[in-house]
Amino acid sequence: MLLGTVLVLLLLGGGPASAHAALRGADPADGSVVKTAPRSITLTFTESVGLLDDSFRVFDPDNKRVTTGSTGHADGRADTARVELPGKLGTGTFTVAWRVVSADSHPIAGAFTFSVGKPSAIPPPLPSTSVENPLTAGLFNIGRYLAYLAAALLIGTSAFAVVCRPPNVRPLGRLLAAGWWALAGSTVFLLLLRGPYETGTGPAKMLDPSELTRTLGTRPGLALVARLALLAVVAVLLLRRRGALRDGKALAERPSRTELAAVAVPAVALALTWAAAEHASAGIQVPAAMTSTVLHLLAMAVWLGGLTALLTLFHRASVPSRVVGRFSQVAGIAVTVLVVTGVYQSWRGLGSVSALTDTTYGRVLLAKLAAVTLLLAAGARSRRTVRGERTARSVTVETTEERETSDRQEARVPEPVGGGARSAADGLATDTVHGTVRTADTAGHGTGGTGGTGGTGGAADESAAGAASGPAEAPSGDTAEGPERGPEADGPGADAPPPKAARPPAAAPLTPAEDARRRSLRRSVLAEVVVSVVVLVLTTVLTGTLPGRAAAEAATAAQSAGLPVASVTTIPFTIDSDDPAVRGVSGKVQVTLDPGQVGDNGLQAVVYGAGGGFVTVPELRVSFSLPDQDIGPLDAKVTDRGGYWAADAVNLPIAGSWEMKVTVRVSDVDQVSESKPVRIGG
Repeated sequence: MLLGTVLVLLLLGGGPASAHAALRGADPADGSVVKTAPRSITLTFTESVGLLDDSFRVFDPDNKRVTTGSTGHADGRADTARVELPGKLGTGTFTVAWRVVSADSHPIAGAFTFSVGKPSAIPPPLPSTSVENPLTAGLFNIGRYLAYLAAALLIGTSAFAVVCRPPNVRPLGRLLAAGWWALAGSTVFLLLLRGPYETGTGPAKMLDPSELTRTLGTRPGLALVARLALLAVVAVLLLRRRGALRDGKALAERPSRTELAAVAVPAVALALTWAAAEHASAGIQVPAAMTSTVLHLLAMAVWLGGLTALLTLFHRASVPSRVVGRFSQVAGIAVTVLVVTGVYQSWRGLGSVSALTDTTYGRVLLAKLAAVTLLLAAGARSRRTVRGERTARSVTVETTEERETSDRQEARVPEPVGGGARSAADGLATDTVHGTVRTADTAGHGTGGTGGTGGTGGAADESAAGAASGPAEAPSGDTAEGPERGPEADGPGADAPPPKAARPPAAAPLTPAEDARRRSLRRSVLAEVVVSVVVLVLTTVLTGTLPGRAAAEAATAAQSAGLPVASVTTIPFTIDSDDPAVRGVSGKVQVTLDPGQVGDNGLQAVVYGAGGGFVTVPELRVSFSLPDQDIGPLDAKVTDRGGYWAADAVNLPIAGSWEMKVTVRVSDVDQVSESKPVRIGG
């Protein structure tokens, strides 16, 4: 079920990752005509960028590659990229294809033209500016999702074991091992695939030593190496605790400072390896953003990993009520941290309220908020179940203690007058006359102590936990083999065999009400785990999506620099049908062409209903015609991408006013076609 959820979200969020930086300007400018050949080409971006070995490709009017000089930052500014040109370029139109890596680790690419002397009679076609190889990008995204899930499992399970103190940690050993190996494996995978991801090449290049060498010199590469080093430290800490994990030894009632530090310090350091290489490391308020990101990741890991650990214990071991109660408190703190940091990060990423619906980042954020709402509802249900069980257990414990007190009073009968008088007198002096009765009392107190533990939290399997904790709550004078014979054993009655320690009573079967509460708690915890995975995957999608604030900055920068901006066209429609069920149905189709220029364009189409919400239709077709040149119709060949329709490359060869025709089919026989002009720049 969890795997299916992850795969669905991978498909929905599997589009190209948008970067944080945007091209602000170019020298020479796009489409400009200069009198003499420039000595270099300089690009300016909205934020700092990293350069690649092949960041610039320059083509002459005959579409042959021009040999260029060194590549670097102009005047030492990290938000620029410059390449040296040869002394003799010739005349005509030249094409420049560029590719850099944004500060938040995502690659960006583009192309433009400039002319020397005069433009060429036939402008050369723009080269492909595809940002990433689809297979490489898909594998890289899978590695990122797996790394997030593994970190949540490793950090959350460790925090659960140390803070909540379950009596038997053995079932958690496999969770910790799985989290460690998954995080280590995904980190190595991402480190090897980082080079091909940045250069837009196939996955086979991950085995190229030169790619790995270049990756190790970048900030994302260093962050991945640091993560591996931290995992080595974590492995040492886990090996030191291997005995307790293997033998299932009970932990102390309260964690020591050393135990807390052994979990907190590596967890914070691991979270920093993400914050240092993602959106938080670029943009406004970087220190505050990185702090917020670290806290957000840790809170999510503690919640999701803790839920997984709790669910595992429910199925493999008993869970004392105090453990459930402690986790409930920890989860409450985690939720508070998530809300506070989430609000800040939303403000930082969106920049405006309209970006919630106008940008992909905003729409994904709305989906995450809906999932978080479901998660909070499931958590509230779990807390109500725990509180109800506490109340029920408290009443049960009080009744049991009253009954046991009455039984003990009846058990203390006077010794008969006779030969046992001296033994009784001697026994009074040594406090062993009621040895058998005291042993029974001890057993009674052991059971009562277990019930008292249940009263503190109401565990689902409290009776089993009581049986397990009975020996640990025996008086210090008793050992596992029986009462320890101290100095008083040399007095009268020493020849008599020592009384046997009473064994803890077998776990009583759960009442129907207790069993119902246990099942309800398991279901609600399972629901929390499932929704938490969805939230974590949506969080990962957000890290690979252009924030709304950055999208607005990119559009402003492009407009001020005269660069091509994506074309957005809205086409309303109304169904005219004989079928009353669909007659009068209306809506609109929003079509985005990026960059809206001559050559290949990416196309995305979203269908909205009359109320403004997303709707799904069985078929959508988009075509383009240029009546003045008698061109078309050209079918865009859009495909359903799960909530929207898209085409990766729609080639529009000539600038001008094109006619875009959209056909929407809402049933087997009912469809409508509408047209609207679209301006395609040169």
